[in-house]
Amino acid sequence: MRIGIAGIGKMGNAIGARLLGLGFSVTVWNRTSDKASPLLNAGAQWASSPQLLAESVDTVITLLTNEAALDDVYSGMHGLLSGAVAHKIFIDMSTVKPTKPQEIAKRVQAVGAAFLECPVGGSIGPAKEGKLLGFVGGAAEDLAKVKSLLDQLCKRVEHVGTYGAGSSMKMAVNLPLMVYWQTLGEALSLIEPLKLDPQRVIDILSESSGGPNMLKVRGPMLAQALSHQKNEVVTVDVATMRKDMRTMIELAQTNHRDLPLTSLALQKFNEAAGAGLDAKDCTQLPVWWLGKGSQAK
Repeated sequence: MRIGIAGIGKMGNAIGARLLGLGFSVTVWNRTSDKASPLLNAGAQWASSPQLLAESVDTVITLLTNEAALDDVYSGMHGLLSGAVAHKIFIDMSTVKPTKPQEIAKRVQAVGAAFLECPVGGSIGPAKEGKLLGFVGGAAEDLAKVKSLLDQLCKRVEHVGTYGAGSSMKMAVNLPLMVYWQTLGEALSLIEPLKLDPQRVIDILSESSGGPNMLKVRGPMLAQALSHQKNEVVTVDVATMRKDMRTMIELAQTNHRDLPLTSLALQKFNEAAGAGLDAKDCTQLPVWWLGKGSQAK
């Protein structure tokens, strides 16, 4: 199976590296070719446009920043759907509103191709190890055609419904973690006067009943941040978190539901963004909270 990847950010690179390591033929496209350099150096092929990417492979995986990027890459001039793509399969792993996969599916089907949404849970580490969680929305018969591929990327692939269902599931999975970043900062403010070693604190919290798996995965990086050690690595930036939280709130409103804790957490993250954290890693949020956000007015 020849695989194409459109959108070579952190996750695109990790998934591409995983597929190359498994022996798949991989072709990539990105707006800026320099981001694809690691994959090209590892043996991936380059496509100069989304159209050429789609025409040269059997299955296309898209990992794009937002809905505008999806519209442009799928339907723009020299977009994925502008060439001969009948009978091919497109899998979108972007994190967007549930209405967007519904729109894209209609466009893809109109040219005789198949479409699945499969937003994933997990970050760069799990992506490289094939341990993501995949939430599929679409037709079961289309999933059957690419299930073996998704099984190489995900430790668990869940078919949760029709188009839009995968996005809704991804929002639900991510929501507790988003709010946790705020509660973590507040928890740390309670023990700040103890002046404990940050690594020790994170170890204790990660072993507690309230410690999510995230603390085990990002614990060293978080302890580094709390120790004010410089680290320019960005796994998930604050801007992406804020975008996803806005999408969660909009989805809840569509379903006539209220998300009071998520709304309050977003307010605080908006303040952090105003203080210059938008492009920073999420591990900087508790640091900001301890420094300025938690100060009593």
